[in-house]
Parts: sequence; structure tokens; C-alpha cells
Amino acid sequence: MSLTIAFQMDPMEGIKIAGDSTFALMLSAQARGHRLWHYEAADLSYHDGRVFAPAHPVTVERREGGHFRFGERAMLDLGADVDVVLMRQDPPFDLAYITATHLLERLAGSALVVNDPAAVRNAPEKLFVLDYAEFMPPTLITRSLDEARAFHATHGEVVVKPLYGNAGSAVFHVGRTDANLAALTELFGQVWREPFMVQAFLPDVALGDKRIVLVDGKPAGAVNRLPKKGEIRSNLAVGGSGARTELTPREEEICAALGPELARRGLVFVGIDVIAGHLTEINVTSPTGIVAIDAFNGTDTAALIWDAVEARHAAQA
Repeated sequence: MSLTIAFQMDPMEGIKIAGDSTFALMLSAQARGHRLWHYEAADLSYHDGRVFAPAHPVTVERREGGHFRFGERAMLDLGADVDVVLMRQDPPFDLAYITATHLLERLAGSALVVNDPAAVRNAPEKLFVLDYAEFMPPTLITRSLDEARAFHATHGEVVVKPLYGNAGSAVFHVGRTDANLAALTELFGQVWREPFMVQAFLPDVALGDKRIVLVDGKPAGAVNRLPKKGEIRSNLAVGGSGARTELTPREEEICAALGPELARRGLVFVGIDVIAGHLTEINVTSPTGIVAIDAFNGTDTAALIWDAVEARHAAQA
């Protein structure tokens, strides 16, 4: 059955097609005969119970410099004209992002939104993970310099990062004799109103930060992201490299603990991050990694995601 799918995402011009997960999803949907539309989150409007967005019909192909073609722009009633909305704009997870989830939540009972917008809103990556603290490294969330100093004294080396950052931005390693913790605490307090996260440093990050993708609660594959020399951040967006990997028994245990709740919440496409058997993040806003996973494993994660989306759409029809 052909579906009409609206992609709420960032501008098509900025996509790096070689590794972009959203682009891979678009290619896969198009190959299945689905009709694709593109709009940005800022285009959303609400009027008298309906949610609208001016959108372009779009066709895609894996060709650098010519990877998309727009048709004539039209105003879509997302509840009446569209079967599925994929919420794929990149963070930051700010008030604009939260507002978009509130508007898309109005589509319940009409269009299927993936991931479920209410669940996305209630599952910030560095806070949702606290539900699974037994799998995490020692963690502190605070605005207090005294608490951060005490945690640093206990654990020797720590990582400091913002609660709502993404792609490895503003992640700092504070070593045993590093005198910058006070300055960092001051900086974080000036830039962000919310608390920040401090975690015990895991030296085995040098061996990789594993991104595991779960589709409707089931592990679909993983890629081991290796930091470049002189870095602790292994995100591919900041120069990390990928390597083929398999799940360890510990990682299978983590997936088994998370999976049923992810599926129950309508979090169809999720990426979790695991370092040396420790769960550090649960990414639900715009997870990435499927292109690298499929390249190493010969899998088709985009197809698994569309299988799950189509099944959920059919169930609610």
C-alpha cells in the first residue's frame, strides 16, 4: 500500500547524503512507492483544530549535487492529507523543538507520527536514560560547583556535558589534576539555565563508543565509533570513525531492558550509546547511524524501520 509521508526535517540542501540516516529513509520509502513531502518544523501552523505545513513534494536520488527535486509547494493538512509524519529535524532540543511535538501531538488518531511526539518530548536523551541507572556510569546532574568538585574528587576523571547538547558538542574531559572545573561550571551556568551532567570518565572510550540502533524495541545493528587521536568524543559528526562490531551479552541485556518500553511509547527508531558496557544516552529525537551499520553488516535498517512504521499505520487504520 502506497503511503503519503511528510518528512519534518532540516533543509534538503544541507544533507550529506553519504551518511545521512534521514536521506537513507527517504530513498527506502521512495523505493517502496510511497509519496514523499518535505517541510521544516518552523513551517508548522495550527488553526481551528487542524495542523498545517506548506510543503514540497520531493523525489530523491543518491547523486551528489543533485540528490533531490522539489515539486510545487502546497499547503498540507497533516491530519487529512498525510498518512505518516517522520519527525527528523536535528536538535537542539529547545522550546521550538518542544512546541513542534505539542503541535504534532494534535494528529493523534489521524496521521501516524514517528517517533511519537509526546514520547519524544518526555524522553530527553540524557534524562530518559536515568530510568536505567543500573546500566549507567556514575552520574551527577547539578548546577552546584561544590557538588561537581566532590564528584570529581571521588572519581578522579570526569566528563562534563550539557543536558540538551547533541553530536558531541560542548563535551569536556576534566582530568585528575585539571583546574578547569570551576571555570566550566561558571561557563555552563552562563550559557544554559538548566543543570549540566557530570559522569565518571570511562578510559575505554578510546576503544569505541558503540551506537546501537533499536527498531520498535528490537536491536537492528550497531557501529563502534572510534575517537580520532587526541579526542574523547567519538561522534561521527566530529570526526570519529566507524568500525564493524557485534553486541556483547551486556549490550544484549541493556537492549532487552529498554526494548519493551521503547516499543510501548511509540519510539520506533532509537539509537543508544554504550561505552565499555555502560549506557550513556538514549537518542530519540533524530537518531543516526543506520548508513554506517548497514555498510559494515550488509543489512537494510531503513527497510526494518519502514516495516515497523507500515505495521503501526495498518494497526491504527
